[in-house]
Amino acid sequence: MKAYAPGRVNLIGEHTDYTGGLVLPMAIDLGTTVEGTAVDGSAAAGGDVRLSSDAEPDDAVVPLDVTDPSAVEPPWARYVAGVVSVLRPATGFAGSVRTTLPIGSGLSSSAALEVALALALGFDGPPQDLARACQEAEQVASGVPCGVMDQLAAAAGVAGHALLIDCSTLTVDPVPLPAGVEVVVVDSGVRRALAASAYAQRRTECEAAEHALGVPLREATPADVARLHDVVLRRRARHVVSENERVRAIVGAFAAADHTMIGVVMNESHASLRDDFDVSTPELDALVTRLMRTPGVIGARLTGAGFGGSAVALVHTGSDVEGRRVRAAGGAHVER
Repeated sequence: MKAYAPGRVNLIGEHTDYTGGLVLPMAIDLGTTVEGTAVDGSAAAGGDVRLSSDAEPDDAVVPLDVTDPSAVEPPWARYVAGVVSVLRPATGFAGSVRTTLPIGSGLSSSAALEVALALALGFDGPPQDLARACQEAEQVASGVPCGVMDQLAAAAGVAGHALLIDCSTLTVDPVPLPAGVEVVVVDSGVRRALAASAYAQRRTECEAAEHALGVPLREATPADVARLHDVVLRRRARHVVSENERVRAIVGAFAAADHTMIGVVMNESHASLRDDFDVSTPELDALVTRLMRTPGVIGARLTGAGFGGSAVALVHTGSDVEGRRVRAAGGAHVER
């Protein structure tokens, strides 16, 4: 069995997925392939999933009856263990992992691995179910209460399109990228590790804001946010509420090919992530500032939850802008 899943870059809609909000990622033309064969051995007989990786020195060897994926070594094998613990394959599997995704750069290398492995192990179902299973796998592997955006973007990608995802209903609406625009990803040089970041704290703060308001943040208004007495909770909620509006605004700007509005909305998103959500870093701030001052750049922002990783810029086609150009690609699939 051979399965492939792409990474993703999130164009806008950061830290909104776990509150049921709106996001606009796109699957990219970099990804992960898992190839292997089923082998004899059930959980009762001591069967396991064994994978080598071209990006890691040590193999992943995960028992089919693994009980604590977060304790598995080496660390990358925890994502393998997460998938095994959720899917509980009946027999073992032996194979290899190859990836073109840079690890820790905020392009969802872990989600690509999870989705590709799930398909290689025989998962058969709609993209939403695949994404939910792999979201659970990531949560038990890393201990991070991540949302579903990364896995759903990998599972449901559409070539040439971003994906407008409503994380409450998991509906996916393909959004054509504007003509004359390219997507550039630039690594900040700071490796991102969400398990060691304040990601979980941000989610807890958003939940506390919802409790104080008595309404989900996806339904809250700026006037609701202003009623929050706690300064930190008010800032967190303000980001989420305004970011959902920015997702709607940029989808409209894409349709109108309004490059000025695209730039304004992306730049406002980065400022909100920096000032209200506190997930940027000095390196990301400097990188985004430099990109915004570069001829040919329409707009730029951090991507991939922050705490390191990469910035994404939308640029005029043919512009001489540093970074890796990525194209909107199709979603995960099994290769027969």
